[in-house]
Amino acid sequence: MIEDIDTENLDAPNRPDSPPSADFSHHVHPHPSADMDNNPAPRKTPRVTVEEAEDDDGTQFSYTGRFFEPQEDAGWALREGETKFEGYKRDQEEGSEHPWAPFEDVEEWDLAQWLVKNLSQTRTDEFLKLPITQNRMRVSFHNNRAFLQKVDGLPHGPDWSCRKVTVRGNLDDENGVPLQDEVELWSRDPVECIKELIGNPFFKEDMAYSPARAYADCAGQHRVIDEMWTADWWCETQQKALPKGATIAPIILSSDKTCLSQFRGDKSAWPVYMSIGNIAKTKRRQASARATVLIGYLPAVKLDCFSSDARSLAGYRLFHHCMALLLHPLVAAGQNGVEMVCADSLVRHVYPILATYVADFPEQCLVSCCKENRCPKCLVAADERGNGFGSAMRDPESTKEILERRKNGQHPPEFEENGLRAVYKPFWADLPHANIFLAFTPDLLHQLHKGMFKDHLVKWCIDIVGEEEMDARFKAIPDYPGLRHFKKGISTVKQWTGKEHKEMQRVFVGLLSGAVPSRVLAVARSILDFSYYARLQIHTTETLNALQTALGVFHANKDVLMELDIREHFNIPKLHQLTHYVQSIMLFGAADGFNTELPERLHIDFAKDAYRASNKRDYEEQMALWLQRQEAVFLRGAYLDWISQQPHALLTGCTEQHSFDSDSDSDMDLEEVDAASSNTMTIRTGHTLAKAPAHPHQTVEKIVKAHGATDFLPALSSFLRKNLPQINILPGIHDRFDVYRQVVIEAPPDSRVGDAPKRWHVRAGPEVVASGRKPGCPARFDMALVSDGPHSSRLHTLDGKIFLGFCRSCVRVAQVRTIFTLPRQFGTYSRALAYIEWFTPFRQPDPSSRLHQVSRSTRQLRRNAAVIHVDEIVRPCHLIPKMGQSVDVTLRSGNAYEVVNDFFFNEFIDSEMFCVSVVNRL
Repeated sequence: MIEDIDTENLDAPNRPDSPPSADFSHHVHPHPSADMDNNPAPRKTPRVTVEEAEDDDGTQFSYTGRFFEPQEDAGWALREGETKFEGYKRDQEEGSEHPWAPFEDVEEWDLAQWLVKNLSQTRTDEFLKLPITQNRMRVSFHNNRAFLQKVDGLPHGPDWSCRKVTVRGNLDDENGVPLQDEVELWSRDPVECIKELIGNPFFKEDMAYSPARAYADCAGQHRVIDEMWTADWWCETQQKALPKGATIAPIILSSDKTCLSQFRGDKSAWPVYMSIGNIAKTKRRQASARATVLIGYLPAVKLDCFSSDARSLAGYRLFHHCMALLLHPLVAAGQNGVEMVCADSLVRHVYPILATYVADFPEQCLVSCCKENRCPKCLVAADERGNGFGSAMRDPESTKEILERRKNGQHPPEFEENGLRAVYKPFWADLPHANIFLAFTPDLLHQLHKGMFKDHLVKWCIDIVGEEEMDARFKAIPDYPGLRHFKKGISTVKQWTGKEHKEMQRVFVGLLSGAVPSRVLAVARSILDFSYYARLQIHTTETLNALQTALGVFHANKDVLMELDIREHFNIPKLHQLTHYVQSIMLFGAADGFNTELPERLHIDFAKDAYRASNKRDYEEQMALWLQRQEAVFLRGAYLDWISQQPHALLTGCTEQHSFDSDSDSDMDLEEVDAASSNTMTIRTGHTLAKAPAHPHQTVEKIVKAHGATDFLPALSSFLRKNLPQINILPGIHDRFDVYRQVVIEAPPDSRVGDAPKRWHVRAGPEVVASGRKPGCPARFDMALVSDGPHSSRLHTLDGKIFLGFCRSCVRVAQVRTIFTLPRQFGTYSRALAYIEWFTPFRQPDPSSRLHQVSRSTRQLRRNAAVIHVDEIVRPCHLIPKMGQSVDVTLRSGNAYEVVNDFFFNEFIDSEMFCVSVVNRL
């Protein structure tokens, strides 16, 4: 049944001097599937709490080492409530149901979960009709129809509905009748989706209900900003707009059109995603956590009923009309608030308010109703976006007033001055307490990694040094665990992704040194500094100042590119967007919480996979139903996990978790350890060797020849005299040693760049010659930072001297040649050893690249070698050879460490090293 809704004319009648306007009307009908269960699904709820202890002066201190100044008049609980999971548990106990109902037992539930996740409906039907399935498994559903009836009986999230929107164009058909298109807007109630998120017990430990200022010191002098609740927007909105005790649900919207069909066809979808800033950004970034939900599909149509010159504006207006329909429930909810049961089972008065909008640049212009040659955030002139100066921010109220005057037939000069499009009813016009122009967040992927770095900086440098020279320099970069080696250069790469851009950034500054003028190198270093600072997950006043300073250094040196005839101007939209980064981080928290990489990842789950599950005809309805079933199974799995953690769990005979496997969204791929964890042994805290050596009982001659350990015996003798003076045996050529390929160093996470513990590999593997069909492997003798003092896992500064934990200790670069253990004749010595070759202490940074410099250390015209304990290796490091203005044609990645004597210490090899080398010096 379709319910008619009054036709709505979005714009004023056409005027001779304006493009034709579009008429839109819409109808609403519920999802038409007979199989769909319209009962509300279990609402998943996230919650972020901060563990605090009251200090003597009233300041609260958390286990993270930060001091908090909480806002006491926010996030008040009204009373106790019952989450969806708690309600389901109560109903099942009262009805004597087992938790897996309507499935028979846990095994049948596991099968159902696997079928929904992995098989299409056709394949499911084939599987269930197999004789072995029917005769041996004896499940309660015997075909796909019966199976889907059970799945549709599971609780699911907010229902899907479809609105029919009629678009009347400015073209006529052959009979003179105006052409029109009827498009569909598929949507879910955003307020109900927020209830699902904020009331989900799964997010209980990752949820915040009130803002707080965070500081690194008890005096409150050093501000810390990471989560949205530690930034300014939440606090300011809470104070100036809402009653005492109110709880804000900061809405994070994102939208991005994506192609569904591959190789043929032109099917597209326009998903709109939503999350809330109450949930910790680490959880929001995990696609598998489903902390970001799909709330609608916008019409992705060509609008052929319009002439080509009017089609673009009509697309703007259709977008805003559909977004207004989609988000309409937020108007009353943002004005009056809604009582919601939160993840901690307490009821709060919640005000859903649009805080941020994650989108690429064209979509930002679409949302802000401005032309694409203007900034969607500020009023900078179209030809002044490269000057680096700040401009007045766009104001929602004045923008609405200008558009209203334009709609009424006036010609306000501000309309053209501000670069506006004639969209008279922006979807954000009625959203309470929202400033759409401030809401746009940094887009690291498109503005930095792909934009300023790949599309501009790399191109400028290639124009200076030449494509062949640039390729040769990339080929000569030494190997490092986890670093992509562009063995054919970069000119042959056809498909670029954000990962390739980041891999290039890891070596780009050192690679350019000597090949470009010093001011060009300063430009490159400033962009790389800005990129690494911008991606920090925790900011301080110092890092934000450094972020702004890096941009200032770029503008101070950019004219050299004009002097070299590389650029004629710097009126680059993506360059201008960098001027807004500090303000956005101050308002909404670290940029990693709002990256456009997540929506692109979500397209796979919520658009592409859903489309592939359809029959490709009228696919939007089938996609909505498929997603509802996926969500129902996911929610039931999350509910079972929650049940298993309760004190009196209903689950018996089952200790495993049953939700979909969580995935890691990190794009860093490291080598695996030689042996699995069950086959490893730990050699002091943080350092792990394979349980069985890769090369047992190696002779000294083999070690010297295969590993290049020319002074192995003298270095080992010196080590034994120093560390085992009670042993009178001297090592000789007849001794044999167990040799290992690598050591794995585990270190606690640096919260500025990630939450997962680090696993660094330091390799000391000789060359493996190809044998038959088995390929060979080049020798890998990695560089490492080695400490002379007690081992600690955390570095604090790197200026020749560093702090290791609480111990100030000298650290130097060394090349690890051999990792081995002492044979039995030297006693039972439990600590593994490494033969290394020292480099000189860190010299003053190069004035152009600002990279530290090191060289091979020699003693009596021989490489300065030593044997050390493996646990004195702090972490791997990376050196880039000084290549001069033109790279030697014989220099290759495999021989760079052997034929070059002078190197740059690579501060950009990973974010942890950048923090140690650069951030800690602030």
